[in-house]
Amino acid sequence: MSTHAYEVRVAEDLADLETCFALRKDVFVAEQGVPEDLEYDEYDAVAVHVLAVREDGVPLGTGRLLHGAAAATKTGGDPAVGSLGRLAVTRDARGLGVGAALVRAIEDAARARGLAAVDLHAQTHALGFYERLGYEAYGPEYPEAGIPHRAMRRALRPGG
Repeated sequence: MSTHAYEVRVAEDLADLETCFALRKDVFVAEQGVPEDLEYDEYDAVAVHVLAVREDGVPLGTGRLLHGAAAATKTGGDPAVGSLGRLAVTRDARGLGVGAALVRAIEDAARARGLAAVDLHAQTHALGFYERLGYEAYGPEYPEAGIPHRAMRRALRPGG
């Protein structure tokens, strides 16, 4: 892949949301075999979605933040903890820092909402990626959509 610059932003309109959903379908449904009915849920309507887009308009990745009541079932009910999820980076964009930039954008959105920490459910092969970003695994391994996962959390400091 070329070294095009990219931006990461909060999804702004319906076209952005459709791009986020298409990225998730490519990565999770087509590539990883997650059933489509498990990939999309009622939380998509209330989540903060972020999108990485190359300078020439090519979408590179997406992720979402759940907060408040929407995050409660994923974070043990703590209203000060958000839930990072559905982080998907296209095959061609992997290794370029897009995933880390998406995580940081989600953390910024969490800070902006007054959250003290972010939880996530990491596929076990991605534990090292999240650990490098400051997340710590807790609890046992468990299957989600037929894929082994671990829960992880990172406390947020104001401003970074």
